[in-house]
Amino acid sequence: MTQHTRITASLLILLGVGAASAEVMTDLTRDNGAPVGDNQNSQTAGPNGPVLLQDVQLIQKLQRFDRERVPERVVHARGTGAYGVFVASKDISGLTRAAVFRPGEETPVFVRFSSVIHGNHSPETLRDPRGFGTKFYTREGNWDLVGNNLPVFFIRDAIKFPDMVHSLKPAPDSNIQDPNRFFDFFSHQPEATHMLTRVYSDFGTPASYREMDGNSVHAYKFVNAQGQYSYVKFHWKSLQGQRNLSAKEAEAIQAKDFNHMTRDLIAAINKGDFPKWDLYVQVLQPAEMASMAIDPLDATKIWPNVPEVKVGTMTLNRNPDNVFLETEQSALAPSNLVPGIEPSEDRLLQGRIFSYADTQLHRVGTNGLQLPVNRPRQAAVNYNQDGAQNPGARKGDVNYQPSERAAVADNGQYKYSQLPLTGATQQQGIARTQNFQQAGEFYRSLGKSQQANLISNLAGDLGQVKDENIKYTMLSYFQKADAGYGKALAQALKADTGRVEALAAALRD
Repeated sequence: MTQHTRITASLLILLGVGAASAEVMTDLTRDNGAPVGDNQNSQTAGPNGPVLLQDVQLIQKLQRFDRERVPERVVHARGTGAYGVFVASKDISGLTRAAVFRPGEETPVFVRFSSVIHGNHSPETLRDPRGFGTKFYTREGNWDLVGNNLPVFFIRDAIKFPDMVHSLKPAPDSNIQDPNRFFDFFSHQPEATHMLTRVYSDFGTPASYREMDGNSVHAYKFVNAQGQYSYVKFHWKSLQGQRNLSAKEAEAIQAKDFNHMTRDLIAAINKGDFPKWDLYVQVLQPAEMASMAIDPLDATKIWPNVPEVKVGTMTLNRNPDNVFLETEQSALAPSNLVPGIEPSEDRLLQGRIFSYADTQLHRVGTNGLQLPVNRPRQAAVNYNQDGAQNPGARKGDVNYQPSERAAVADNGQYKYSQLPLTGATQQQGIARTQNFQQAGEFYRSLGKSQQANLISNLAGDLGQVKDENIKYTMLSYFQKADAGYGKALAQALKADTGRVEALAAALRD
């Protein structure tokens, strides 16, 4: 393709004429016009190392994505919150130095529950993952454990996150959510098969926030006082049990009350029926990571056959006095960590560490962490300064460090753990993908009626897809996950089962 052809095609796109009308393939570029070499994989330090800050395409995509809505959250807009306390119950000092896990330690918390894709006033009966974000006001600073009710996610690399959300949000030309768009995207993401299977089951419509579990989704690191680290996943288990709605039940509730999840939580706390969750952790040592059939840092996977250990219990016992001041101005971000808890090299988490904090700076403001709901229980001491709505009362002429004139210094005992690295920087997918097996295992774990609901829910949206190639690609993914799953879905859509089986046979897991 000539330079003139590419420029002409780019102009056509800017003028609203689709790429298909131009009949040429155009280069994807960054905002400065420079072409993008890889829009599917973040740059990492070797095959297992962390994501690099020098990946300007990743950073720009996340920066632009974080600023798409003002002031409503781009994702997790519809939410409700409550205060409570977390009480640690097990000595895990051999794993982590974090004070929040000292046995008997009582830590105040604020929890924000939410839906993910739909807007601020959307019905709480809509199918959607549910956010489960917990802010721990620990004695060592605030720790935010920001997760979902489901234990996995659609994608494994943050560079795909803006595109995924764009596909799931209403179309830019009609403002209508369209399965043709999001299945078009997911047909290129076989790793999403697991999450799609879960979200289209009845777990995609929880009956209440009290009756759902929470999961970190990502692995983090526990670091002990000796600087030794292990990998850990977190799981909130509801002591109220888990309860979900079928599509018919959700439709019936929506006709009466589309705020049912918020109303239920507020009412329960007001009458003294305080909801509780036990916190469990799964732990893997670094030496165990390479021996697993899956990549343990893949956010589309659970850790099968890794035991869970209970480490404490959370009780929610107070509703906010003002939803805007507290729930809506709460700024949770996985970058808010405390000594003894660090991020893993999970590629999706690495992007979220930047993206969540950045979007809160944009949405709430430069000094948003000084708001009461976000403020740590002990004073923050640093030289971040000025900016809009700064209520601070810093005095003196020293606003830099190090200084002989001010007793403020960094402390070497809180340095991050050291990760051994080998190899070259790269932009490649992970080696151990195994995109379909866990989706099949989850399908087989469901009862017959739950399987039937999953098929019905999924067929309702997939049946709206007009492009046969997209439809059959998606069917082949579900067929690869489980033959009975794929056959039942193909029959529900009156699809050619032979074609589905042939496509699935060509897939590798």
